[in-house]
Amino acid sequence: MGRRKVTTRPSANLDLVRSIYADWERGDWSSVEWADPEIEFVQVDGPDPSRARGVAEMVAAWQKRIDYVTNARAEVEEYREVDATHVLVLVRNRGVAKASGIDIEQLGAASLAAVFAVKERKVTSLSLYWDRDRALADLGLEE
Repeated sequence: MGRRKVTTRPSANLDLVRSIYADWERGDWSSVEWADPEIEFVQVDGPDPSRARGVAEMVAAWQKRIDYVTNARAEVEEYREVDATHVLVLVRNRGVAKASGIDIEQLGAASLAAVFAVKERKVTSLSLYWDRDRALADLGLEE
């Protein structure tokens, strides 16, 4: 796959992803209104790679992910609209591991990437990457 050029004009897809992160930055993970009923939720790499299909499976997988952390929240570093359907978000997760009391930044679990695929104002796919370079490569982008 050739290298893609990142578009710079804001779109409805970018606005949707920003609205999702507005909640997540406050630590509010409750809304799923943005998700397509058949959403594919993929944890591409990291300690527990997995794939879930549908809102209920995504919620269960997401809950499992954040249950390990106290005061879990996301802090966006950058949004990139990749093409007409994909938005890349470079994010830092914040919080403290419940079991150890260690800040997740010290555990290497903070600097992540998320790739949203959006169709008709619904997220049809959400892929989370611990390895940002892998996310960029999968999208045909360079840092």
